[in-house]
Amino acid sequence: MYKIVKAEKLADKIFLMDVHAPRVASHCQPGQFVIVKMDEKGERIPLTICDYDREAGTITIVVQEVGASTTKMGSLKEGDYFRDFTGPLGCPSEFVHEDIESLKKKKMLFVAGGVGAAPVYPQVKWLKERGVDADVIVGAKTKDMLILEDEMKAVSGNYYPCTDDGTYGHAGMVTTKIEKLVEEGKKYDVCVAIGPMIMMKFVCLLTKKLEIPTIVSMNPIMVDGTGMCGACRLQVGDEIKFACVDGPEFDGHLVDFDQAMKRSQMYKTEEGRAMLKLQEGDTHHGGCGHCGGDE
Repeated sequence: MYKIVKAEKLADKIFLMDVHAPRVASHCQPGQFVIVKMDEKGERIPLTICDYDREAGTITIVVQEVGASTTKMGSLKEGDYFRDFTGPLGCPSEFVHEDIESLKKKKMLFVAGGVGAAPVYPQVKWLKERGVDADVIVGAKTKDMLILEDEMKAVSGNYYPCTDDGTYGHAGMVTTKIEKLVEEGKKYDVCVAIGPMIMMKFVCLLTKKLEIPTIVSMNPIMVDGTGMCGACRLQVGDEIKFACVDGPEFDGHLVDFDQAMKRSQMYKTEEGRAMLKLQEGDTHHGGCGHCGGDE
């Protein structure tokens, strides 16, 4: 059992929790995720790691209420427990393995959409702790939906909030803010974009035009988180990848976002899974147990 030592509401239907999980905290790196189960019959929920405290043995996660399981999870309070808290899973962010002195020479831009701010934060924090400043753009529909603002301001070189309704920060999408920064003379060696699929797609279309190498996190399409269900099957260039075991981070300019979004919708229905099995042949994973691909 894994005790929730802190629980707070960040925004409408968005909750932050610190969970006592010493083994996970002692091994995790930015970019990785955990799988959480509320009870023996609960759904497995993959969640990116928002922060960690190795000394306290805690992992911070951010949960957005979307379906029944996450809504139930959002009702948990300090002192409650998770049945399972498995991790760290996935590959750490690429820069974790880079030479620090080389990183200090790079101009890095992080772009977060909505709850994408949660997985962006530990990456920017990790860099800050090693003397690397990065610019951060965070977008949300309204000011009330922006999360981790104080935390992000504390670790970023420059923090640029954006709101769709224009009532706070930059008025408009994160892509228009990227364009504005570049027009003002900003030069970036790499961009990391994390958020809704459609946001990452359009960020990548823009950064490709601007010739800025871009990394994206495909955690939004993960379901089981172990490579068994096949829900996160992904076309990256001329290769087939699975977000949970090969990622979750990939070269955004090589990811086929249209295919991934279409596939995610089809995967939700039995008929769709059967069609995917027919279309994908040997590259189809059938661990979902519904389409017969595992037989």
